[in-house]
Amino acid sequence: MKLNIERSALLKSLGHIQSVVEKRNTIPILSNVLLDCEGGQLNMAATDLDLAISETVAAEVALAGGITAPAHTLYDIVRKLPDGSQVELAYDGDSERLTISAGRSRFTLSCLPREDFPVMSEGDLPHSFEAPAANLKRLIDKTRFAVSTEETRYYLNGIYLHVASDDDGGAVLRGVATDGHRLARFDMAQPEGLEDMPGVIVPRKAVGELRKLVDEYEGDIKVCLSETKIRFSFADIVLTSKLIDGTFPDYSRVIPEGNDKILEIGSGKFAEAVDRVSTISTEKTRSIKLSMSAGSLRLSVNSPDQGTAKEELEASYSAEDMEIGFNSRYLLDILSQIEGDLVQVVLADSTAPTILRDVTDDGALYVLMPMRV
Repeated sequence: MKLNIERSALLKSLGHIQSVVEKRNTIPILSNVLLDCEGGQLNMAATDLDLAISETVAAEVALAGGITAPAHTLYDIVRKLPDGSQVELAYDGDSERLTISAGRSRFTLSCLPREDFPVMSEGDLPHSFEAPAANLKRLIDKTRFAVSTEETRYYLNGIYLHVASDDDGGAVLRGVATDGHRLARFDMAQPEGLEDMPGVIVPRKAVGELRKLVDEYEGDIKVCLSETKIRFSFADIVLTSKLIDGTFPDYSRVIPEGNDKILEIGSGKFAEAVDRVSTISTEKTRSIKLSMSAGSLRLSVNSPDQGTAKEELEASYSAEDMEIGFNSRYLLDILSQIEGDLVQVVLADSTAPTILRDVTDDGALYVLMPMRV
């Protein structure tokens, strides 16, 4: 194998590929990136057995062939090469080494044969649709902060993607995430061809990698899925992931319907006040108390170790006075997703789940469980 490639193109693709590779592996081949070149293209691939990525980039191929090399080391080498340089990759079967050359720099890396590289069998992916990258970005951004990291409740370790009906009865593609303390739900227009799509749980790592990959992409993304796997294809990138084999809980039971007390307040001022007042809340509970009365909201923290903090804000509120406690970090996570100037907080009492909405975004809905303060 021998090829020449522009450093920036190689670096960009390697950045995508090496991100999937775990830092520590008990199986050596999983630390490697597959390099396969022919016909003016270099195809790179990596996998952790649950998630696989491949990307194709243009290259001047002098000798077709393939090999696997340590992903993170190769990425670090290319990252440190001079900007604008041409990189030569050459594999010598006799020495079983990959040589990386650029200008007067020369590196050699130990390799493993490409025949040992595991290939994720996708099987049949009968359900497919195309969606604008912008829509999928919003769905991910509005929900992934609520994905659970608790491994014992593995079925909450991803975003539940399914077809649902919105409040007006229209069909939408919905993403839901919850960790038991807060819930995030986001609806986007249902793409064509999803009438009989099964509900699937896309793992946290796959969601994170997809979001990084589409950060600067503006076109459509093709999504193909079955009940066990999902594949995202766009530009010259293909990301394939196993789905979480579990049943997502009936989240509709968590969303309260009888809340009748409505607080409307400037989202930016509210977030800043929560951040300020929670400075002295204990690291363990991060509790903050909200006290509502006509036209005002008072935030307070009482920490036996640190002291007290209070702040009062003007707000639109006309129901009976009430107090409720929240985890300030969870509250800030939700407020950071509010893009409009106003956030609507819909309450029932101090023990019931509270709904938060972005007044300018009908597609997003958040639920936050209260805590005793």
